[in-house]
Amino acid sequence: MAAVTPVESPDEIALDAFPFLRVYKSGRVERFLGTGVVPAGVDSATGVVSKDVLVDPATNLSARLYLPGHPQPDRALPVLVYFHGGGFVIESAASPTYHNYLNALVAAAGVVAVSVEYRRAPECPLPAAYDDCFAALRWVASRPAEEPWLAEGRADLGRLFLAGDSAGANIVHHAALRAAAEGLGRDEAAIEGLLLIHPFFWGSEPIGSESRASADREMIDKLWQVASPGTDGADDPLINPAAKGAASLVALPGRRVVVAVAEKDMLKDRGRAYHELLRQSGWKGEARLEEAEGPDASHVFHLINPACDISANMLKTVAAFLNSGE
Repeated sequence: MAAVTPVESPDEIALDAFPFLRVYKSGRVERFLGTGVVPAGVDSATGVVSKDVLVDPATNLSARLYLPGHPQPDRALPVLVYFHGGGFVIESAASPTYHNYLNALVAAAGVVAVSVEYRRAPECPLPAAYDDCFAALRWVASRPAEEPWLAEGRADLGRLFLAGDSAGANIVHHAALRAAAEGLGRDEAAIEGLLLIHPFFWGSEPIGSESRASADREMIDKLWQVASPGTDGADDPLINPAAKGAASLVALPGRRVVVAVAEKDMLKDRGRAYHELLRQSGWKGEARLEEAEGPDASHVFHLINPACDISANMLKTVAAFLNSGE
């Protein structure tokens, strides 16, 4: 009698990273967080105006642009390019979390903001997100003729900032290094500062207060496996800036960098280590570490609980950072 080969169910789970997502052997992806979207438009609370634009039809790369409701007519505004978080696998530029945050930040800081809608894993594993975000950055720096919100006199490309949280902060690091290596394609465009909020960096060997065996460590490893299945795990330079073969930080563009960490965040020691790595690299700019403390100081607390005191302080800190060069 011939042996019977078991047939796999198309709904058999290939990787379970609940509560973020599940990946099935059929290729189906089920996301549990960051799936909601809200339209662009006028924000009634802040007066900030937003719109969606297509950056690259070849890859369907888009971005959501934000403009203060009452910009000063005689002042070109700093430009913030923002990369959302979500472990490279969830969230979007159009999610309520990021839309509300960008409205509040643009109102507080008085900047033009470009929130990038990059491709996510597992459908498009890394380096797709890196490529999209760098392409969006170069699009901004090109001052596209079809985009009046980035026109000369309204947007100051000499005061260009990159910011992001979690996976978005990881993208800030890589976009900045790529900008240093390849340029932005326009002489007037210059990165003034970088802001890495609770950056998603990792490594196989625990540092600081990290535990070798924990549910958090297992989840981070799973998310990285989904995001970048073709890399060398947690010690790939894409996720570990201190790993062998990682690029030196001495070439980072800009003159100011802020790394923000939170007391209750599993990733806090990686952010601290990045800040120290930058300080020791020979980089000539000002590197500052901002540490939030207290029971509310969890990973991306400013997005989860924007009304708490430390979130309000974070917003003021970011707004001040974007304007302190004036």
